[in-house]
Amino acid sequence: MDVTADRDFDDWADILAFHWEAGVDVAIGEVPVDRFAESAAEPSRPRAPAAPARDSAAGAAGLAPRSPAPSRNQPAYSSAPATPTLVTQPPDEAVMGAREAARAATSLDELKAILDGFEGCALKRTASRLVFADGNPAAKVMFVGEAPGRDEDQQGLPFVGRSGKLLDLMLAAIGLDRTSAYIANVIPWRPPGNRTPTPQETAVCLPFIARQIELADPDILVCLGGPSAQALLGTNEGITKLRGRFMDYDTGTRTIRAIATFHPAYLLRTPLGKRFAWRDMLAVEALLAGKGGA
Repeated sequence: MDVTADRDFDDWADILAFHWEAGVDVAIGEVPVDRFAESAAEPSRPRAPAAPARDSAAGAAGLAPRSPAPSRNQPAYSSAPATPTLVTQPPDEAVMGAREAARAATSLDELKAILDGFEGCALKRTASRLVFADGNPAAKVMFVGEAPGRDEDQQGLPFVGRSGKLLDLMLAAIGLDRTSAYIANVIPWRPPGNRTPTPQETAVCLPFIARQIELADPDILVCLGGPSAQALLGTNEGITKLRGRFMDYDTGTRTIRAIATFHPAYLLRTPLGKRFAWRDMLAVEALLAGKGGA
């Protein structure tokens, strides 16, 4: 058995797994290209010839130097096409466009179709698909996270990876499942490499999730994680201070109760936080039973 070969294979497998987690899932060539070697092999650019003395004298006299006449074999203009540039919408216009588009939706199906055709957020160009929602839109409680991850991007559903499995356990602990809860994210497209969404990306997507909450019209809104709570509840407080407190959330048509708790991904990294999340879920259960929420 070649132990060295097995170790080399494991190293390559780790490298591939790293790139996959970072969002690199498409190869653009069959063989690797050493750009450093190409750069070293390029010939150095020749220096431009010194200006003739006659042009220098003309410059000293205040006259513009004469331009060299174009060669017969070379046109006086460049026929190469200009490099295309990506035209992006100004931030204010993108946000205003999102607000108008969201207001136009009269149902969740219409909102999903509008989002699918919306071009004002650059995240759509790098994501595989729209991640709109999962669960029962008529449920009394709605859970909203921050943004999809790799598994969500592949399946088009929120919370289907490791975080989703933990969320399912959290729901089951208070007698809920995906038939009795509605689940979505503030950002409906996966950021490249699972990076944190920018404030601009959040601002553009915020009108859509606000309209989604209004159309779903739950009795309770549960914000999963600090970014979701800050975006929806309009606060700068961290999740450790926000969690466990019921607040009012205006859906646009009525006021409902909202509570923030730790994101399942955080709980996977920090198991000690599970006892606090358990208290928050019990508070949600009591409110659903009409026994709490003050």
